[in-house]
Parts: sequence; C-alpha cells; structure tokens
Amino acid sequence: MDSNVFEVAGARLRLSGEELDEFAHVDHRHYMKETFEAFNEMRRDGSLCDIVIVAEDKKLSAHKVLLSARIPYFRAMFCSDMLESRAPEVYIYEFDYDTTEQLLEYAYTGCLRLSTLNVQAIMIGANFLRIDKVLEECGSFLVKRLKIDNAVAIFTFCRSICYAGIESTVLRFIEKHFVLVAQTADFLELCIDDVVFILQRDSLYVDGEEQVFDAVMRWIGFEENEARRQHAARLLSCVRLPRLQPSFLSDFVAHHDLLKDDIKCRDLVDEAKDYLLMPERRSLLKSFRTMARVCDEAPALIFAMGGLASSARLTQSLVEVYDAVTDTWSPSKPMTSVRSRIGIAVHDRKVFAIGGFDGKDRLDLCEAFDTESNEWSTMPPLHRKRSAMATAVLDGTIYVCGGYDGVSSLACVETFDTRRRSPEWRPAAAMNKPRSASGSCVLDGVVYVIGGHDGMAIFTGGERFCPEKRVWEEIAPMTTKRCRLGVAALNGKIYAAGGYDGTSFMSTVECYDPAKNEWTPVSNMNIRRCRSSLAVSHGKLFVIGGFDGLNNLSSCEVYDPSRDEWELRSSLKEHAGGVSVGTVPIPATVLTPTPAILMRRDRYAISK
Repeated sequence: MDSNVFEVAGARLRLSGEELDEFAHVDHRHYMKETFEAFNEMRRDGSLCDIVIVAEDKKLSAHKVLLSARIPYFRAMFCSDMLESRAPEVYIYEFDYDTTEQLLEYAYTGCLRLSTLNVQAIMIGANFLRIDKVLEECGSFLVKRLKIDNAVAIFTFCRSICYAGIESTVLRFIEKHFVLVAQTADFLELCIDDVVFILQRDSLYVDGEEQVFDAVMRWIGFEENEARRQHAARLLSCVRLPRLQPSFLSDFVAHHDLLKDDIKCRDLVDEAKDYLLMPERRSLLKSFRTMARVCDEAPALIFAMGGLASSARLTQSLVEVYDAVTDTWSPSKPMTSVRSRIGIAVHDRKVFAIGGFDGKDRLDLCEAFDTESNEWSTMPPLHRKRSAMATAVLDGTIYVCGGYDGVSSLACVETFDTRRRSPEWRPAAAMNKPRSASGSCVLDGVVYVIGGHDGMAIFTGGERFCPEKRVWEEIAPMTTKRCRLGVAALNGKIYAAGGYDGTSFMSTVECYDPAKNEWTPVSNMNIRRCRSSLAVSHGKLFVIGGFDGLNNLSSCEVYDPSRDEWELRSSLKEHAGGVSVGTVPIPATVLTPTPAILMRRDRYAISK
C-alpha cells in the first residue's frame, strides 16, 4: 500500500500526492525565553528549588540543575564530590548580596543591567563565578567609557582581578594619552610596579623623553615622605635618557636634587652622556633606552606632495594636508620647486622633500618644511640625482635608498643625520640590488626596502638594514612581485599594498611578520592602485592617490587591521596621481579626537 494513503474508519485518506520527507524539523527556540522567565518566577516563589545561596546573611533560592548549566562555578561544585554538592546552602563571601542576586537573575533570564555604580561589583562576581560572557559585556561597557581621568583606575582594577580581556585596549589608550594621563591623581597613586610597567612601554606617545622624566619626578614627589625616593634609579632607568636633549640632560637631570647623590642614577646619566658625546660609539651603547618610542595609535596629519596636479592650471609644488579626525584635505604652503616622484621623510615635525623629477631631469634638490614656522628652507643637495627612491628615518637619520637617476636604477644609499650641528649627505652601505619604485619603512630599529625593479625585472623580495650590523639582509619574498607599491609599518607588521607586476595593476595587499619572516594576504583595497602612498595615523593605514591603469587617482582609502576592512575616505582636492606622503604627529599634549585640533589648526601649518 502507498505509504501516503491511510485507512481511517473504513475510509481511505491520501495525505499528499507528493513524496514526503522522512523527518520534519520543529524549531521552537523562540519559546525558550518564556521558559526561562517561568523558571525565574519559580525561583522567586521558591517552587521546586533545591539549593539556597547565602550572601550577607540573606538567602536566595535556586535550582541546582539550572545553576550548573549556566554558571561554571556551580557546575564544578554540584557535579563533583565536594561537600557543597550535598549541602542545602552555599555561602558567598567574595561579593555582596545585590551582586549575587543580579548574577542569579542573569543565569535565569540572560538579562543584566549595568551602570557605572555596579559594573565593578558585577565584574568581581562574574570573575569569581567564571561567567565569561558577563565579563566581556562589562569590559565592553568600561572601554566605551574610557577617559583621561578614569583610564588608570580601569587599568588597575582589571589587573587586581586578573582580567586581561580589555587590558591591551586600556593600555593603548594610556599610551596614546600618556602626557595627560600622567598628570592625573590616579597615576600619581599607582604602585611602583605599575608605574614601571607603563613607563617601559615602547608605544608611549610623547613629544620627547623630557615628558617621561617629568612624570617620574611628579610620581616620586607626590608623597612628602622619603619612601618613594628609594625607587629613583629604577624609575630613571625607564626614561630613555640618551634621547633627551643634551641641554636638558645636563641642566635638569644631572643636577636634580633627587638624583645627583644616587650612584645608580649617576651611572645612568653618564651612560646617556657617553651616547650623546661619542656618536662613533653609539652602536656599542645600544639598548632599549636608545630606541625611539613608536605609538601607532598616535594621531597625525598626513602631508601629500609631489604628485600630478589635478588641473593644468595648477603646479606640482602644491601641498595638501589630511586630518583624519574631520576627514578633510586642506592646502598648505607649496614647495619652492616644481617636481614629482620625490622622496618624503619626517623628523621632529619637519617634512623633508628629497630629489624627484621636474619633467626633464632627475634632481638632487632637497628642502625642508617646518610645520611650526610654516616655512620651507633649502638643504644640502644629494650626491646623486634620483627620483622614485625609497626613504626612511631612523634615530634622526634620513636614509635615501636606490631610485632612478635617468639612466639606471640605483643600489647606492645616502644618509643625512639631522642631529649633527652641520648635517650633510653621506654615503652608506649600498643595497644588495639596484631598486627603483620600491617601498620603504622602519620597524623595530631596522630600515626595510621592499619590491621595486632594476629596469629589467620586478622584484618580489626585499631587504633590510640594521645600523649596528651595517649590512643589508634579504627578507622573505612577497607572494607576488610588485613595483610602484605602497609600504608602511603598523602594529609590528609591514604592509605592502597595490603596485604593478608587469602585466596588471593590483588591489591586493599583503602583510609581513618579521618574527616569522613570512608574508600573508589581507583584504584587498576597493580600487586597483600603483604609484600610491601609505601612511599610518590613529592606528590605521591610509592609502592615498595612485594610478589604476587608466586614470590617475585622487581617491583615498583607510584600512582597519582589527576588522581587516578597507573603506573609502575623502579624495585629494588638488592632486591626482602619484603623490608622496609623510605623517607629522600631532603634539602629545593634544587629546584627539577633539575640537581642540580644529581650533588650533594654525599650529600645524594648515592654511585656513
């Protein structure tokens, strides 16, 4: 008989003429909310409850099976041979009654009301009961309310309960706003171990180590007794004394009343003096105290120059500045010369425009723009004329690597030490290969030059230069060959974006991990780009301008590494095509994002 035909009371019934599935899926999960609400009502009424939770001598009835299913602490207790598994009552001493009641309510309903008044108590309770979801929600609640005056308190509280879920986020905030955070009462009340932990961070955003030294002196002098003086040497070792201005080191540090009688402090000062007075021996005195602090989260203004003008009426000497807070481009004072394919370097809030092409010849011309005075000045010329070179700044020294001199690609390197009284260009160790149209960056005290071509072949590989070793070393090749690419360092990784592989213009992006010496792909840009530039600001990567194979581009995109996503931003106003860019950090005393940046725009040499 047909399985779809049934005989009922002598009548033959056919359910369907079509073949039916053997199984039917029933999903009533939307009724579970009502079920848990019913359980909660039973808890409040004491119905079918088999355990009592006691906190502050107040009792709360509950069901063992539900608590075991929802709270890991109780699961471990009730599903074991512990005495509590057979006891009619469980006592909570670690937190108060209100917190206990709220967490039981959450176990039954999944609902919890957080406020600035109860979030710490809830976190303590959730941490003890091992309710990870509640900890995550509390952590998110605190992160959204991070401010200058509560960042240290949130940091110390999370460390006190050993909750690491938001520690990196809070630390990044403290690093970014260190100058202002160090002036708060909470910072001055930190224990010595926490102060040292913060001061040792490589990512502290400061205008100079003088600000770190001031923070140390404020912490030591905060209490009138002598207890904190004993930590002077330990704290002073966290200040990168060799990076202080020599006059500050001599006038304020060496003769400070708190330090001059401490032998260990004097040794640290002498080490810094040796480093500053004997440049030829700096490679022998290298330590973490001589390394520059780098904060990728720092806000910066992006200067774009040296590309193609968007109108025939305009010149290639135009300069534009991008403010990521307002997503706007504004004009700045033009270069004194008309040129493209220049190298850009930034140091001490000065933008250096190096070499380039004026439409006829490659240039050795160099000039510097002081963003404080809003003036351009001429620098000594390069030894070799070049365009499309790779540039980088490491410890105040500008590196110009390779490029094209009008005849061939170059392997030679020149350096310019801005710290010298009368700086000049000097030859340095040549790269292993001639390279032009390559990308460059600095990461962990090493100069990287990546991709490019030698006039015959486009490279997948790159090389790096460590000043102590004074030799160029090969690094792992990219997954694809690229020239005219953009390169930048962010969060301990190096990104290579776009470029040209000899047949196509690319939107692909890959990321280099120095620890693993390997490249991995990340999300593609929205637009194919070669001759584009990369810049880092606010912890994100900005790609600016370029050429897509058909048109010169004025468009810009931003990459968020936390989401692995690109999104379009405001386009250049005056440029189209291959601009070079440099980022000028906004002073660490300015908190961003804030209207203060806009109010003080003239401070950063942006024309109104």
